[in-house]
Amino acid sequence: MSELRLLSDLNPGDHGVIAAVHAPEGLGKRLTALGFSTGRPLRLVRRALLAGPLHVRLGTTDVALRMAEAAGIQVRVAAPGPA
Repeated sequence: MSELRLLSDLNPGDHGVIAAVHAPEGLGKRLTALGFSTGRPLRLVRRALLAGPLHVRLGTTDVALRMAEAAGIQVRVAAPGPA
């Protein structure tokens, strides 16, 4: 079963599918242009130190997002497979 979490709360290596993007119109359009759209799979690659940007991979595209921007993106996190 999958759970709904904010992109800003994910840990490096977590992956899932974008469930919703909540952002002001201008930022929302920019995020859509970068590939952040509902139903798109993503993976959190790394977190920068001191609440810096997040490195997110959408398919073959890598994007750096501020924590405030990532807090507006809900992700349905994939359940971990058997060990």
